Amino acid sequence: MKQLLVTLIILALGASSAFAQDVKREITRVTGDVYRFQNKFHVNMFVVTGEGVVVTDPINQEAAKWLKAEIGKITDQPITHLIYSHSHGDHASGGTEYGDVPNVIAHRNAPEDIDLVEPTMRFDDQTSFTVGSKTFELTYLGPGHGNDLIATVVRPDDVAFVVDAVSAKRLFYRDFPGSNVDHWIDQVKKVNALDFDFLIGGHGPVGNKRDVAAGLAYLKELRASVLKGLKAGKSVDELKTSVTMAKYKDWGSYDQWRELNVEGMARHLKESGAVY
Repeated sequence: MKQLLVTLIILALGASSAFAQDVKREITRVTGDVYRFQNKFHVNMFVVTGEGVVVTDPINQEAAKWLKAEIGKITDQPITHLIYSHSHGDHASGGTEYGDVPNVIAHRNAPEDIDLVEPTMRFDDQTSFTVGSKTFELTYLGPGHGNDLIATVVRPDDVAFVVDAVSAKRLFYRDFPGSNVDHWIDQVKKVNALDFDFLIGGHGPVGNKRDVAAGLAYLKELRASVLKGLKAGKSVDELKTSVTMAKYKDWGSYDQWRELNVEGMARHLKESGAVY
């Protein structure tokens, strides 16, 4: 029995090591000083300013450790600022791996500490700061997907970093869990009102301002179609079949999440009193 237990532990450790090696990690340059880091399905942004490096969501401990080492190969400038897009664990874990960052920025609604990292600066609606040659404009997106979600725009590069509220050519997350979908739509409207050229999303490929407008159009069409069906007496199962959102069939996660999007929208419309 003891030998069997040892064998199982060795196999488990081997599987864990193989999984770690299979995680896709890559850094791409979006503009001259703005970089996109992808860790499997999650994405963050970092910016080399001339007077320090500004990093965003650590994603998780291993991702942050790997990224810090890679940043050291790109520049000898220290990490001076850490911006949290929001406090959800799949984006905000592992920040201690960045080291003792002197400036940690989050929205006022973020927890007292985010996975053991305490913000040193909080803001309410909008704020900005300049490091070296770059200015960072931060905007609170309001409630919807979480209640502490912010967007960051880097000037003069005109690059926006927006997590989870909207992505380029990708359906919205599952059934909008734990969210008021109308508030989520308002978040996308706020992103769409910002001035930028390039979009780095927390998931999916690099996009642009048009992708945000397309995401907003998708949400409005989904809401209208589901509401019309519910008012006509259709069941949620019937709507999951009839509301195909076919013009978006080439978007990421269409096959996996379309029906869930319909289901989540129907739940929201019923709970909000839009349909009885």
